[in-house]
Amino acid sequence: MSGPITIQMRRKAGCEDVPLPQYMSAGAAGMDLCAACESDVMIAPGEIKLVPCGFYMAVPEGFEAQVRPRSGLAVKHGIILPNSPGTIDADYRGEVCVILGNIGSQPLAVKRGMRIAQMVISPVTRADVQVVQELDETRRGAGGFGHTGV
Repeated sequence: MSGPITIQMRRKAGCEDVPLPQYMSAGAAGMDLCAACESDVMIAPGEIKLVPCGFYMAVPEGFEAQVRPRSGLAVKHGIILPNSPGTIDADYRGEVCVILGNIGSQPLAVKRGMRIAQMVISPVTRADVQVVQELDETRRGAGGFGHTGV
């Protein structure tokens, strides 16, 4: 295993009070992302809201940042990321935001500084597409969507 990579981050003006992404334990795979909303963002059941995180970053070429749900918010409040995992590409320089959805039965108030998601930095392998007339046969073939049982 190689050492850590460097992710450059810049705070959005006025967001100095919002924590930057950080690992919350020694074994954590993801850094927690905090909300940088100006006022509480109410997410009613069935609603989807975009919540800003108050920073910009430069992910190195050959990597991506994956934005994933926090399990506690999911199990306790039904808060999901509808596009999970969300991908932040290496060439994106806009503010990092999180798409939150509420599949729970109660509204949730997202407050400034609240931990709302986690971000995992992962290597990216790019593929070349090759058009062919036939694909090799496998035992599975076209079986999918539960073909091996539930």
